[in-house]
Amino acid sequence: MKIAKYLLIILLIFLTSSCRTRVDNNKDALYVYNWGLYIDETVIGKFEEKYNCKVVYDEFDTNEEMFTVVSSGARNYDVLCPTDYMIEKMIKLGMLYEYDITQLPNYKNIDTKILKIISSFDKNNTYVVPYVHSTLGMIYNKTYLDSKGLPYPKKWADMWNEDYKGELLMQDAMRDLLMVGLKKNNFSLNTLKQEELDKATEDLIAQKHLVNSYMIDDLRDKVASGNGSIAVMYSGEVEYIKENGLNYEYEYILPEEGVNFTIDAWVIPENAKNKELAKKWIDFMLEPEIALLNFDEMHYGIANIETINLIRERDGEDILNDEAVFPNLEDIDKYELYKDLDGFEEYYNDCYKKIKSYAD
Repeated sequence: MKIAKYLLIILLIFLTSSCRTRVDNNKDALYVYNWGLYIDETVIGKFEEKYNCKVVYDEFDTNEEMFTVVSSGARNYDVLCPTDYMIEKMIKLGMLYEYDITQLPNYKNIDTKILKIISSFDKNNTYVVPYVHSTLGMIYNKTYLDSKGLPYPKKWADMWNEDYKGELLMQDAMRDLLMVGLKKNNFSLNTLKQEELDKATEDLIAQKHLVNSYMIDDLRDKVASGNGSIAVMYSGEVEYIKENGLNYEYEYILPEEGVNFTIDAWVIPENAKNKELAKKWIDFMLEPEIALLNFDEMHYGIANIETINLIRERDGEDILNDEAVFPNLEDIDKYELYKDLDGFEEYYNDCYKKIKSYAD
């Protein structure tokens, strides 16, 4: 087990090394580690031009991958964009830089409602600047289901319907996969009870013969192409699917048993080499026009009030009222945020591996 873990770390070091580019010695360098498909690429060039620097931009697929690379010391990054529960863990471990975020000129643009939510894992709002937020719900292809005379799903438990065999697409990330099994049984997605995790694992194994694929970034393209009609999907991907789908009609729902609300945010590692330029990057992402470019690329919810005003002026109110794009921050109690598992991650990971390794 230990050997496998070390081999994984070495592999991740190699992969991140292969992504890095040579940096002009005459320019300041900023090392950024973000999710794949998570920025308007022109924004990077705009930042480089404004601050006469070079951005070395690497991407990760899961929070766990990012944490392995950063905690191993394989690479020193200046800016990261983890998710709420991973940020909470990194704060507890002393891995993040604490500073007066309110000194960022554009910090004033952030909706205080999202800052209140963030305070649940960053008590004094001194580590975290929000980037985007979303829900993890379900999308289904109405056109296909209608053609087969199949009912529309309404809850997570419907993903065990034998009539959907070969049509299900699941997230291939530990927390996101187990979330479906846990919520199907009305358990907390942060449970620390082994019997509840065992039940979720048992159910997800029983579901495997119905599943078309387990995926992450490529999931949205698979849905848009019609290869799988029901998918566990982050809300930010819905607009992309609707715009790129092949004459299909889609519906995004929040299943009855409850869903995950998630926040991805900018943080600075404690060991960052260029903290001042990192602050400039974070503040740059809060500029209304820059945030609008990123919104148009991703269609994830944002908490930048000035950018929301730009969207309202350009597109009207409908998109702001679309919960598939902008989760309702006024009704946050119907959502559940992932929390740090306080050392229980290994059991979650064991369950995840059991599901993925099980052969029908």
